[in-house]
Amino acid sequence: MGAVIARMRDALIERGPDDAGAWVDAEAGVALGHRRLSILDLSPLGHQPMRSACGDWVLAYNGEIYNHLELRAELESQHGARFVGRSDTETLLAAFVAWGVEATLPRLNGMFAIAAWNRRQRTLTLARDRMGKKPLYYGWAGGRVGGTLLFGSQTKSFAPHSDWSAQIDPDAAAHLLRRAFIPANRSIYRHVAQLPPGHWATVGADGRIQAQTWWRPLEAALAGLADPIDDAAQASALLEETLADAVSARLLSDAPLGAFLSGGVDSSAVAALMRAHGAATPRTFSIGFSDPRYDESVHARAVANHLGTDHTELIVEPDHALELIPQIPEFFDEPFADASQLPTWLLAKMTREQVTVALSGDGGDELFAGYNRHVSAARLQRLHGRLPAPLRALAAWGIERLSPAQWDRLISILPAARRPRLFGEKLYKVADLFHAADAVDIHRRLTAQWSGPLPLVGAFDELAPTPAPLLPGVSLTREMQLRDVMDYLAGDILVKVDRATMATSLEARAPLLDHRVVALSWRFSDAVNAGPQGKGKHPLRQLLYRHVPQELIERPKMGFAIPIGDWLRGPLKGWADSLLDPQRLQREGLLDPAPIQRLWREHQSGRYNRQYPLWNVLMLQAWKARWAP
Repeated sequence: MGAVIARMRDALIERGPDDAGAWVDAEAGVALGHRRLSILDLSPLGHQPMRSACGDWVLAYNGEIYNHLELRAELESQHGARFVGRSDTETLLAAFVAWGVEATLPRLNGMFAIAAWNRRQRTLTLARDRMGKKPLYYGWAGGRVGGTLLFGSQTKSFAPHSDWSAQIDPDAAAHLLRRAFIPANRSIYRHVAQLPPGHWATVGADGRIQAQTWWRPLEAALAGLADPIDDAAQASALLEETLADAVSARLLSDAPLGAFLSGGVDSSAVAALMRAHGAATPRTFSIGFSDPRYDESVHARAVANHLGTDHTELIVEPDHALELIPQIPEFFDEPFADASQLPTWLLAKMTREQVTVALSGDGGDELFAGYNRHVSAARLQRLHGRLPAPLRALAAWGIERLSPAQWDRLISILPAARRPRLFGEKLYKVADLFHAADAVDIHRRLTAQWSGPLPLVGAFDELAPTPAPLLPGVSLTREMQLRDVMDYLAGDILVKVDRATMATSLEARAPLLDHRVVALSWRFSDAVNAGPQGKGKHPLRQLLYRHVPQELIERPKMGFAIPIGDWLRGPLKGWADSLLDPQRLQREGLLDPAPIQRLWREHQSGRYNRQYPLWNVLMLQAWKARWAP
């Protein structure tokens, strides 16, 4: 068992290059492996897997517990705990001994994926943090329930096991093609799942897995909505107090620390509070693009200069990203098709050259209604309700008479400053919304990247979102926010950041996803979040403007994008042609070549931009070339 667990563990060496450990109980048939990225207590006293002082527990875990010093003080004063090192791993073990797992989890402020073996009770416990910042997969080797249970931070750690049998799950592939990611409770493989965020599970000697929920985003939302804040000044003040504490907690590190900075609202707010509450001049990092359509580096530089951070930036040429594309399946060992994975990886790689930990602004859009779909939700809902279905169908037909490229040419007569960005694509999105059946369907269509039947061969279930509202009686904006937190944030954003940063041995911390900030955000009314100009994220903007001049921040939302559409017509065309070859698709048997080739021809014509559905297919194909049996 020792040799096998070592090979499985070392498949994740990028996640933990500083140390490696294994613990084996051959009699019980249990083995734990761990790769360590040293952040707290860099000494051997932080080595994992770690045994509790009483010897009952053995723990391997990935992540950070930001309030572990407070928990440690309580354990010492009330339970007589004694510690030999300074790591949060030792604190977590002592908490399990004193309080048990179920009572410990709600006390934790952190991000974590936990595997703990109780030697006395002969049970395995798996646990995952509230938001799903750290991944935790589990499944039966060979697909046989009751055989060998495998678990780990990424599925590539399963491959060295002799009984590992990889079978693609067409349901997961369907969600990937439709939405660009796999849900946070599934995997690309049959018989392998992710422990959902906010869950813990026990595995007894009989092999039965009993999963339970210890935190629910729906309950956090309902509690906040029941205690609303309608005063914008109060909301902003409470947010600054809570977020400042969350930022301060995430400055705990024995390794060098910095922050990502795009110059947008979320990352600038984190950097500003880091500057205000940190002891030293913060180091900030950003990337820009030589293509001005996608470059935000000038804005990040302006914010960094105002805050007085030690700022580093990298201007990315197309060759930087193009060289990275063949490596994507290696560090995204499941297919993943959010194209911002490329700049995120490049940012993480540059940042890791100077620091080991980076704070990020992830979560701001979901929590404070910052996406365009949130801002326009009320208007869309009103328009959808006022127009009868026949008129909506007629409006959609009128829009679709011209291609997106033709609409762009049509409005090119407007001055550049007044010309909407990506007008044709957005207009086509509106046309699609005219076909929506109800408010929930509006959100589904807004977040879908493939419209119409999927090009999968054989039977599959799309894993479609729950059709009934999760929050009956509230606004579409609120409904969208909750669905984005549960689905898009957990399945896309946090996966992207975790894999990209861990591939470079960098730890990312997200203060905006502190559970106290999350709880507070649900108290802010729609009007408070929207603000007087209806831009969204008003409390966070007002917080930021106390530290950074408004004129440095206010500009159209750009996102973290790259010109994939242009590259697929240029330097990536040969690579894509190979992966989309009709004979290859026919031979592999998972995808129907005909609709894919139609999209490919339309994209190459320049009349339509099909980059998103095509990129989803290409990422699935590239992943299959590396990992599929």
